[in-house]
Amino acid sequence: MKLLKNGKNILKPEITNISEHGFWIFLKNKEYFLPYKQYPWFKDANISSITDVKLIHNHHLYWPKLDVDLSTEILDNPEKYPLTSK
Repeated sequence: MKLLKNGKNILKPEITNISEHGFWIFLKNKEYFLPYKQYPWFKDANISSITDVKLIHNHHLYWPKLDVDLSTEILDNPEKYPLTSK
């Protein structure tokens, strides 16, 4: 018996909007806003660098062009993980 080809990967992260204040990422039926004030690594990045994001092990986001990685735990509970860059 042949197995059917897998359906669309619904876990793939999607950048839904980019503004002068930050960007929105949709993942696992949730949308997160990442303000540049909290996530300064993205502030001067170009659009293709921000939209090139990979989900690794179902809980780890990685932006290869920027060498930035964040766990979904950080996005779900930002108050526990103060991310400050000097």
